[in-house]
Amino acid sequence: MFSRAISAARPAANRALRSNFGPSTLRAFSVTPRASSGGHGPPPPGLFGPGAKPGEVPGIADQSTGIERLQYLGDAEGIEVFDTAPLDSSRIGTKKDPILVPSPASERLVGCTGSPADSHDVLWFPLMKGRQHRCLECGSVYQMDYYGEEHHDQHHH
Repeated sequence: MFSRAISAARPAANRALRSNFGPSTLRAFSVTPRASSGGHGPPPPGLFGPGAKPGEVPGIADQSTGIERLQYLGDAEGIEVFDTAPLDSSRIGTKKDPILVPSPASERLVGCTGSPADSHDVLWFPLMKGRQHRCLECGSVYQMDYYGEEHHDQHHH
């Protein structure tokens, strides 16, 4: 069930990561056409809970949706959905040997606390695929270890 939920959520997450929402790109649900597979098989599984039975108070398994449900299903199966482990702070990253930051997206925010950990206040900066970034406080160099789908952020017209 978890792997079906992951495959259902991946396209929406990829679109959300690369979209820029502006007034012209948003529209009301009332005018959004319903997506259909055209009768070519069952629809993909949704990330919606079954809801509570009448007269019962719903729990997280009944009412969670989206990313919260994805994390709940992963926890239920013993799978860590989000990598929340801290980065290597035992050393200062250099240009030749940077601190590698795993990421499925081509851009992500990174927070540096120095080496050893908590040597300075957290400094947040954007890290982009194919580029290195140096922390302005401690000088540690970071580089993205990209594991996402190649060309997923290129738009085809």
